[in-house]
Amino acid sequence: MKKLTIATRGSKLALWQSNHIKSVIESNFNDVEVELKIIITSGDKILDVPLAKIGGKGLFLKEIEESMLRGEAQMAVHSLKDVPTVMPEGLLLSAITVREDVRDAMLSEKYADISSLPQGAIVGTSSLRRRMQLLKQRPDLVIKDLRGNVDTRIRKLKEGEFDAIILAAAGINRLGFSELVEHFYPISLDEMLPAMGQGALGIETVNEPWVLEIASFLEDENSRIETTIERGFVDTLNGGCQVPIGVSARVQENGEVIVRSTLGMPDGSEMMGDEIVVSKATTEGVGEAMAARLVDQGAMELLQRAEAMANKA
Repeated sequence: MKKLTIATRGSKLALWQSNHIKSVIESNFNDVEVELKIIITSGDKILDVPLAKIGGKGLFLKEIEESMLRGEAQMAVHSLKDVPTVMPEGLLLSAITVREDVRDAMLSEKYADISSLPQGAIVGTSSLRRRMQLLKQRPDLVIKDLRGNVDTRIRKLKEGEFDAIILAAAGINRLGFSELVEHFYPISLDEMLPAMGQGALGIETVNEPWVLEIASFLEDENSRIETTIERGFVDTLNGGCQVPIGVSARVQENGEVIVRSTLGMPDGSEMMGDEIVVSKATTEGVGEAMAARLVDQGAMELLQRAEAMANKA
């Protein structure tokens, strides 16, 4: 009997994700016993400062990856949108799972959707990407930083700190939390493009054959295609949490892949983006090529100004 240790954060969502993968592995590999190792990360400890100012979502991975490199665990299960595009030496993004809903969602006790929010409504999000796209539609909104686990954020909403909050729909669906609020509104991709990899789980592992064999069982072809495009786009722009970037690649039933992107200033005052359709067979380098076209139109200069604005906030 082989023993596989999954390193995980201790939040409800992280534990749900890791226990889900644990269950899938144990149901399909009779000779593997899976245990979870809970690790408190820097991102869990620093809750009073916006992520963009303290290094981005990579703060949720650092201690987990160090544990794996020390040999204390062989696998980690991440929300792929939190995983930087460059992996540490010795670790691999070995599988990307079937995607849940890729959209963002608005949660509110009083208001059914973005257009229903009153003038000057207070909306909670820690994402510059969401802030940019919200303010583009509704410059009258007051956007306030919102950190903490999913249940903490919902509690703050219900206590009246916010008129609405924006979270990834996938996390709410996985935890079954949509019933906890009066209004749960998945935001269409026409209103708001998601973060790279949103809705997918990224399986990070050590480079050991028996672990890679297990991880390969978790791999989804379409998710890999979509998220490779999205991550290539962001990587080419050197973009992380410190700048507002949205990107979506979606494989269609007819074999086409629709790729859409947006980037700009955190206050929504300037934005640019692109949309292309390619065949599933010709997706290599598509994200990078889309980013390069936007670079030719001034994307890097715009993102530099966006980062400066975010750091002043």
